[in-house]
Amino acid sequence: MLSRRLSTLVNRRLQEFPAVALLGPRQVGKTTLARMLQQNAFETSPDYLDLENPVDASKLEDVLGYLSSRSDKLVIIDEVQRSPDLFNVLRGVIDERILSGKPTGHFLLLGSASIDLLHQSSESLAGRIAYLELAPLDSLEVNADQQTDLWIRGGFPRSLLAASEDSSAAWRENFITTYLERDIPQLGPRIPAETLRRFWTMLAHRQGALLNAAELARSLAVDGKTITRYLDLLVDLLLVRRLTPFHANVGKRLVKSPKTYIRDSGLVHTLLRLETLDDVLGHPIAGASWEGFVIESLCRTAPPRTRFSFYRTAAGAEIDLILELPGDRTWAVEVKRGAVPSVSRGFHTAIGDIKPDRALIIYAGKERVAKPGGIDALGLSDLSAELVASA
Repeated sequence: MLSRRLSTLVNRRLQEFPAVALLGPRQVGKTTLARMLQQNAFETSPDYLDLENPVDASKLEDVLGYLSSRSDKLVIIDEVQRSPDLFNVLRGVIDERILSGKPTGHFLLLGSASIDLLHQSSESLAGRIAYLELAPLDSLEVNADQQTDLWIRGGFPRSLLAASEDSSAAWRENFITTYLERDIPQLGPRIPAETLRRFWTMLAHRQGALLNAAELARSLAVDGKTITRYLDLLVDLLLVRRLTPFHANVGKRLVKSPKTYIRDSGLVHTLLRLETLDDVLGHPIAGASWEGFVIESLCRTAPPRTRFSFYRTAAGAEIDLILELPGDRTWAVEVKRGAVPSVSRGFHTAIGDIKPDRALIIYAGKERVAKPGGIDALGLSDLSAELVASA
């Protein structure tokens, strides 16, 4: 069983808040992580309820009676977005437990749709709940010899650990189909599965590109508002990252459109029907796929409350990722897929514009290399480790 770095933070938040919401896409390992809590230092083993299981769901028909009988336990509730009315009840139960002298560690809520869950819970549990996101596996959670597999197969555990490339690709194809035909309709939006798959595939072809809603709308024969709705849905499901442009008063005309990245590189490759390393390297998407993989890995390992953006001017000066870290620190990151780090003129210009505290290049090599202009080139795992240590 792979160890998840977030498990330590989940335990810490449960000691600080009455409730913790753990968000993440399906099959990312939320349930596995939650069940591991049953083996940690809690006084009594937590109770686990899966609201997709009719037997578990029936236990909450008398929700007050059930939860009152377990006042001394942590209760883990999976797929909690299926029962939005539950949050009002949880508020009263939490307040009673706080008055009885138990201020923390009441509920661990697991959910797959971030915006719905945040909206439902924030109204009822304001000040009583902490939110954490469990993403697919990152470069610090796998062995050094698995880094290429992590890029090609993505970070969903069953995809990464599959016995063969064919098995991994088949798992990802079924994952996509299940989302389109079962999970998304259950959330309410009535979008034809084939239409949404075409949109998702278009985003894969445009991995890391500026969002051009008008072009996508023409391709799907819909209007711009519909494209925004489709994109909002995939962002909400934690499957797509919308990277916003960095705003700075530099006296230059800046790009204002966001970039879009499918967050898991394995899903990018499946949507484009690429199964092996050779398939990916022989496809024009290879560079953009690697860039998205690196950016997502850094976003996952960055300290809490870090803000992420990119910088691009109309004249072509560009920084792939800007990390605004706690403590008013700004790191500028350029992503290169080659084994020899090179610095573009546009990156030098952009650094001069925003004057970050650190300028970095992530490349495919392993050694740290000092480049002119105070720029450091290093591998993904090394910078990820530095981000974790900087928290």
